[in-house]
Amino acid sequence: MKQEVLRNNLKQIRTRLGMNQQDLANLAGVTRQTISGVESGQYAPSTTISLRLAKALGCHVEDLFWLEEDLPEIAAVPAQNLPVGQDLRVILARIGGKWVAHPLIGKDAFRTEMIPADGAANHLSLMDTVLVKLLDDPKKLYNTAVLAGCSPALSLWARAAERWHPELRVHLTFANSMTALERLYRGEVHIAGMHLYCPQTKEHNTPFVHRVLKDKAAVLINLGVWEEGILVQPGNPKRLKTIADLAQPGVTIVNREQGSGSRELLERKLQEEKISFTAVQGFDQIVNGHQDVALAVATGKADAGVSSASIATAFGLEFIPLHQSRYDLVILKQYLEEAPVQRLLGTLGHRQVISQLQALGGYDTSLTGEVVATVEAATNGKHN
Repeated sequence: MKQEVLRNNLKQIRTRLGMNQQDLANLAGVTRQTISGVESGQYAPSTTISLRLAKALGCHVEDLFWLEEDLPEIAAVPAQNLPVGQDLRVILARIGGKWVAHPLIGKDAFRTEMIPADGAANHLSLMDTVLVKLLDDPKKLYNTAVLAGCSPALSLWARAAERWHPELRVHLTFANSMTALERLYRGEVHIAGMHLYCPQTKEHNTPFVHRVLKDKAAVLINLGVWEEGILVQPGNPKRLKTIADLAQPGVTIVNREQGSGSRELLERKLQEEKISFTAVQGFDQIVNGHQDVALAVATGKADAGVSSASIATAFGLEFIPLHQSRYDLVILKQYLEEAPVQRLLGTLGHRQVISQLQALGGYDTSLTGEVVATVEAATNGKHN
């Protein structure tokens, strides 16, 4: 049987009413030491004293005191980005028959407001499991779908899906295309969003899925075809027109981290023009995420950066198109039967989602919701 602990908020109510301990002691007919002992949890008051305190404060006994059981714990697999040796707020999701703990840190801790945690954890060592003390109803955890990706459209889709399925919870963790795919391979997420192009095969995403997922079968479902290009300040003060203009004297860019589709596009276009990376000022000035690229350009920290047309529109920037990229959702076939994944995917073809994507600008939604490729496990050597 779990141990029950008597908790109270006597001090909070007393101070809110402007009383000190002696004031309350006088009203309740007890000593100041009694008030101090109760507030600190060192003294469990009798029924008589509890009733006196409640009457003195003008509230019910239940408002002052409650029994708290020890919080239940769940053994979960830590996501690779779960720091070691810190007390952390985490999101829990059931993925592939096991619990996975994702840290609520950095960008992953916020939407436009701070995200409530499922539990608290201290990842003490590089172990296969971490104990998570639950902070919410355990039943809710089974309704969580986890996405990894960088497209702003992912959060738009996730929030819309939660409106239609109030019991569904979608946790979006920020990751560039390759990192998202690697998280999917490790079993940390249900769905990975990606936009990578292979110039050798002239295919989007599928070659990279084969390379990373190896022995795992997956499907690729299209979110949209988006326009990628160069973001520049309003009025285009540096008169940039092509990728080659980024190498002009006096032009500074920001770049994305390794593994991102935007960096892959920039490098490929520079190579096509036979322009050295070192010839572009700011090539090694790294920011993480499409919004950070836009912020750097909008605030004048850089003259240009590679991102999408929808991001340019959102930040009031001008846009020079370079490439139309297929943004796909990669899901392991074994996850397709999981209830939260089915609910989430079931909303993808909804007219309201399509309309939201179209309103962003820079998205072709003609393929949205369609299976654009299937990838079989490497052992049988097949792919479509």
